[in-house]
Amino acid sequence: MSILIAFLSLAVERTLGYPDWLFNAIGHPVTWIGRLISFLDRSLNRATDSDELRRRRGVQALLVIVLVPALIGLTLHVLLWLIFPTGLIFAAILGSSLLSQKSLAEHVEDVADALETGGLTLGRIAVSRIVGRDPEKLDKAGVARAAIESLAENFSDGIVAPALWTGIGGLAGGAAYKAANTADSMIGHRTPKHEAFGRAAALFDDRINLPASRLTGLLIVLAAFLVKGADPRNAWQVMRRDARKHRSPNAGWPEAAMAGALGLSLAGPRSYGGEIVEDAFMGEGGRREAESTDIRQALKLYRVADWLLIGLFGILSALIIYLTISIAG
Repeated sequence: MSILIAFLSLAVERTLGYPDWLFNAIGHPVTWIGRLISFLDRSLNRATDSDELRRRRGVQALLVIVLVPALIGLTLHVLLWLIFPTGLIFAAILGSSLLSQKSLAEHVEDVADALETGGLTLGRIAVSRIVGRDPEKLDKAGVARAAIESLAENFSDGIVAPALWTGIGGLAGGAAYKAANTADSMIGHRTPKHEAFGRAAALFDDRINLPASRLTGLLIVLAAFLVKGADPRNAWQVMRRDARKHRSPNAGWPEAAMAGALGLSLAGPRSYGGEIVEDAFMGEGGRREAESTDIRQALKLYRVADWLLIGLFGILSALIIYLTISIAG
């Protein structure tokens, strides 16, 4: 049932997204998880405590952050299984809330639109909604590169990874992944406040994203075979050469594949909070002068790669159903 839930959740979210009226009415699972993380951060992360104590409390907080959504997801999964097949529809709707296919494409496309209609000023505003770096430091090419990098990285941890963990562990697996990933984004930073307390969250997120990041890179390479103007051979070569150079053990795989497919040079030194973060180039030797047209080409690759992901889960679902029927027969 888990693989089928993942497949149907991808199909539902790709088509409908997460409706604004629903968000305005009840919020979103990420916002609910965020409140829990903020509460634990305020309660357990005290500046007066030693780093050792803060690290231990960070582990305790992570256990709560992951287990509470996982238990809720498991309960819902079991209850919906009891009313199969109707429950499968509700499970798919719930699972779709853990994905961000539609919104990711819309936000990245907004950056291309802003650059084309409002120039650098509007481009900076649009890209600031999807990246954490300092937008005022970016020129037009930097805005375009930031949007493409965000698209590649978020395809992995906002779509492929939650789908993969839902396929493995059902609603419990998907909810647990989303909670851990949200924890990393909120407290997994190397700052005085979170260096010790958020260490467990950052390390755990790195580990659970390992399989999805590699799969995402491969999906982008395969998509390059199907998108006119993309270079699948270069995507494969750049991914193999540069992915491990990235400061993140995961972000380099989709970013390098995307850079190679587009003939761009992504990543490199970037400014966060006024500080320059030194990072390796993904696709070193490629163009740095990215444009809005490159964003749109990246979106074509993303959409094809996303359909490949949906197709993969669809094939696995059909295979499992066939085997189940064969065994039962």
